[in-house]
Amino acid sequence: MRLTPVLLAAALAFAAPLAPASASPSDAAPAAGMDPAGAFDPASVPESTALLPPFPFFKAPEGLVSTLSDRDRNKNFDREHMIAGDQVVAVEGKVFRDRFQLTNPDQREYSDIEFHRNYANAIAELGGQEISRTQYTHAVNDAFGGRDAVDKHYHGTCASDGCENHTYLIRQDGKEWWIQVSTGAIPLHGELVVLERQAMTTRLAFIDAAAMKKALDADGRIALYINFDIDEATLRPDAGPVIKEIQNLLAADPALRLSIDGHTDSTGTAERNRELSRQRAEAVQAVLVSRGIAADRLQARGFGPDQPLADNGTEAGRARNRRVELVRLP
Repeated sequence: MRLTPVLLAAALAFAAPLAPASASPSDAAPAAGMDPAGAFDPASVPESTALLPPFPFFKAPEGLVSTLSDRDRNKNFDREHMIAGDQVVAVEGKVFRDRFQLTNPDQREYSDIEFHRNYANAIAELGGQEISRTQYTHAVNDAFGGRDAVDKHYHGTCASDGCENHTYLIRQDGKEWWIQVSTGAIPLHGELVVLERQAMTTRLAFIDAAAMKKALDADGRIALYINFDIDEATLRPDAGPVIKEIQNLLAADPALRLSIDGHTDSTGTAERNRELSRQRAEAVQAVLVSRGIAADRLQARGFGPDQPLADNGTEAGRARNRRVELVRLP
């Protein structure tokens, strides 16, 4: 019988013979792409030449039933925290998650070693590589802003001692698929995250200059949602229309002066977020000045997480707090 791509993925993951007992993921060769400081470069992983099955590559392990609903398993766009090199990183894109109880007496039972090794074997067959070279520890979590910050976008058994987590990367045709496999908890569970890295496709119309002016006249300020690269002050291409409308607003009223104020959610350290929000405000300011807006009509400030609009305990609230505000200056 000829295997379809989906069946091939399942066969690779859960019908292949187990590797020798000495070759667990944690015993493998050091992950590629790390410099001595622990930073990870995705481009260091060679592109796969394998025929990749459709996303998310893997069916449920033989004999196991997912404990998650379809709604919880699939997200059109979300953020995941994984370890790359020696550090926790944030990656965004389309996400698939799955969770299994490995010791359910009514199902086929798996040890944590067997669960991990089957995924490691399958990912290697698909041309992927392991990219994590440490586990979640207090030091690793603290470097990212603490365990609470990590847990906001971590989906595994646990980001701490007592659980085993491994991160893998598959690259092909300029695309990236990030995979996290974890085991732990009582009773023993295994979890899988597959993320296809991509920018979010906006489904909202952009606010125009007239609406900005109306809000400034009424309230003296307006919150805008401008997309930047993750943890960077680099404007994404889809930020262009919003920037253009700010330019139109300023061009239509030569007397208008604005403070461009950057704000973040509470993920990460407050000090880093204040710096990042200032850099993002300055990036918007720089683009406007490059387009002919006089520099003395603008100022840039960063407030980080200090002035939230909503509860940082929910993803919806954090999304509202990640913003750039235009504030009318005297």
